[in-house]
Amino acid sequence: MLRRGSRGLGHGFDGMGIPMASDTSRRWQMLAIVLVIGYLVWLLAPVLMPFAAAAMLAYLGDPLADRLERAGLNRLWATSVVFLIMLLALVGVLLLLIPLISRQIENLIGNLPHYMQWAQNTAWPWVQGTLHLDPRMFDSARLSAAIKAHINSIGGVATAVLGKVSSSSVGIALWMTNLVLIPVVAFYLLRDWDRLVATIDRVLPRSIQPTVAHLAHESDKVLGAFVRGQLLVMLALGVFYGAGLSLVGLSVGLLIGVVAGLLSFVPYLGFIIGFGAALIAVLVQYGDWPHLLLVCGVFVVGQLLEGYVLVPKLVGDKIGLHPVAVIFAVMAGGYLFGFLGVLLALPAASVIMVLLRYLLDQYQHSELYTGKEREDPVIVGRDGVAVDAELEAPVTSSSDDHESP
Repeated sequence: MLRRGSRGLGHGFDGMGIPMASDTSRRWQMLAIVLVIGYLVWLLAPVLMPFAAAAMLAYLGDPLADRLERAGLNRLWATSVVFLIMLLALVGVLLLLIPLISRQIENLIGNLPHYMQWAQNTAWPWVQGTLHLDPRMFDSARLSAAIKAHINSIGGVATAVLGKVSSSSVGIALWMTNLVLIPVVAFYLLRDWDRLVATIDRVLPRSIQPTVAHLAHESDKVLGAFVRGQLLVMLALGVFYGAGLSLVGLSVGLLIGVVAGLLSFVPYLGFIIGFGAALIAVLVQYGDWPHLLLVCGVFVVGQLLEGYVLVPKLVGDKIGLHPVAVIFAVMAGGYLFGFLGVLLALPAASVIMVLLRYLLDQYQHSELYTGKEREDPVIVGRDGVAVDAELEAPVTSSSDDHESP
């Protein structure tokens, strides 16, 4: 009987007697399939946005639909109940936020002259004096003169803008179509989610099915922690910042809080933009130290709440993405796939982290990592022991070697 790894099998067979050429061919075929799928995703990125958004909604609603199924409802009724809950929640949020945000925007537009006056009379002179800049850089009279000199070109600009809007009517229609497609596709995906997962599992090659199933399970845990947890973190921070800045007395506090909460999925981005906007708003509206310190206190408490309560409790440490990796993922996703890339950047990065951890674990269990090789004679020699590279043994010299027997 031939033993596994027997040399008698020859170079063209592995330890079980299977031709190695077939294994290599299978690997190339799988690589070709992955490349084709990746190319199709890149090619169809402009039309994939509604389907990606619908898939995320279906993924969010699948656990609740599974619980309703276990409670006795069939899949269609469970999907209908979950879809109705999600629709009512979305409509409720829109009905609550749209009037508040619209009033905040109207307030911001109405206060724009005050912001411009503060920038001209307070902020720009301070920057000029601190950085020793040329006073003419912030000369409002020259800026007004330049605007008046080009006032005649406004008609041409308006004509160009109107032409652009009219030529983009197809794009507007496409966006409206996407808004209609998202709930329809989400409903059908949610209804057939378990069936689709089972179908994908059946068509996988049996040789890689256990590995893919393991990676899919790990990715599901990471995505569940990220998608559901991070959405709750964003909502909690938006409510906290909006309520805190409104209690301080900022007229646009709710708007700043909502923006800071929505941008908090990128580490420190929501904090930086929200804190900077709140500082400008409080300096324009009040210009005193007590209100400035109150705004600083709101954001300090918000950061402590995010770092020590919300993220550990709702997201946990399963994702393990470094802040620099998060920023790179968002920028790279936006550059490669536009809005779709921004939408899927962090979920995709989370899955990639799962794959990288698996590959690292495979490498640490491979012979390349654990194999024992002979000691490097150069390195051993530098440690003080001369080694003969051919004999792999220390070379010793003694006066006894020269004595006659």
